[in-house]
Amino acid sequence: MAQVTDHGGGVRSVEVPIPDNPLGYTLVYVVDTDRGPVLIDTGWDDPASWDALAEGLVACGTSAGEIHGVVITHHHPDHHGLSARVREASGAWIAMHAADISIVRRTRDTRPERWLAYMAAKLTTSGAPEEHVAPMRDARRPRNLPGLSPALPDREIVPGELLDLAGRRLRAIWTPGHTPGHVCLHLEETHPAQLPGHGRLFSGDHLLPRITPHIGLYQDPNDDTVPDPLGDYLDSLERIGRLGPAEVLPAHLHAFTDAPSRVRELLTHHEARLTGLRSLLTTPLTPWQLAELMEWNRPWDQIPYGSRNIAVSEAEAHLRRLVKLGQVEAVAGSDPVTYVAV
Repeated sequence: MAQVTDHGGGVRSVEVPIPDNPLGYTLVYVVDTDRGPVLIDTGWDDPASWDALAEGLVACGTSAGEIHGVVITHHHPDHHGLSARVREASGAWIAMHAADISIVRRTRDTRPERWLAYMAAKLTTSGAPEEHVAPMRDARRPRNLPGLSPALPDREIVPGELLDLAGRRLRAIWTPGHTPGHVCLHLEETHPAQLPGHGRLFSGDHLLPRITPHIGLYQDPNDDTVPDPLGDYLDSLERIGRLGPAEVLPAHLHAFTDAPSRVRELLTHHEARLTGLRSLLTTPLTPWQLAELMEWNRPWDQIPYGSRNIAVSEAEAHLRRLVKLGQVEAVAGSDPVTYVAV
C-alpha cells in the first residue's frame, strides 16, 4: 500500500522509495490547482518507485495521466528521476532552476565513461588512494548509474517569482548549497490548521528535520570559477530563517514547524565543524585525509565506497569556505594539493 499523508488545503504527500538507501523514501507532494494536480519532485527512477508513486496518486484521487505539471526542487535522481515517466504518462511540463537545468543538459550530453573519468581525476586531485580511484577510472561500460539520462525540463523556475499555478500562490526561493540551482517553494496561503507563521515551505533537501543536508561540490568542468557552496548554503539558510514559515514540508522524513530554530541548529553545526576542521589543519592535509579525520555517522572504514566520494566532496566544500574566510590556504607546489591553517 502506498503511504499517503493529507497535509490539508489540497496538499498531500506520497512516500516514493529510494532503493538501497538509508533515507528510505522521497516525499513527493501533490498540490491541487485549478488546472489539475502538480507534483513537487517525483522520486527515484525505479519500477518499485514508479509503482508506489502511481498507487499514491490514485489514493490521492488522481492518476499519473492527470498530472498537469512537475516542479523540481533540484536535479538529484531521488527528486528528478521519475520526471520523464510522469511527462510520458501525462504530457506534464517540468520546471527547474536554470543552474540545475544546465547540469541536467550537461549530464545528458556526456557519455558515462567520460563522466567517470572526470570523477576519477577529481578524486586523484583530492588525494584519494589508487585503490579507491582505480575501479572508477578503469570502468569500461558502466551500468546502473542513476541520473545519467534525466528528463530535460521545459520550464525555468525564476527565483522570487510566482510559478504559473492556477489558483495557487507558490513562490520560488533560490537556496543554493546542496546543488547550485536548489529551490525552496513558498506556498503563500494561510495554513489549514491556522499555525502561526507565513504559509508553508516545500524545502526539498535544503532544510530537513534531524538530517544535515550534504553540501554539493558543484563546479562546471568548462568553467574555471571556484564556487563556495557552503557559503551559498549558509546564506540561503539565513534567508529561510527570516521567512519564518508556519510549517516546513521537506523531501525526506516528515513535516515540522519552527523553521528558525532548525536553521539556527544547522548554522551552529557548520560553525562548529569549520572550527574543528581548522584545528585539524595544523599539519597540511589533502581533502581525502581531512575526510578520514572528520566525524561521520560511522567509522571511516565502515563507510561505503560511494559515500566516501560524497564525504570527500563535503570536506572540500568546507575547505573552500575556510580558504574564502582567510583561515586556511593551499600549500604551494603540493601535489595532490594540501591545505594548512593560516
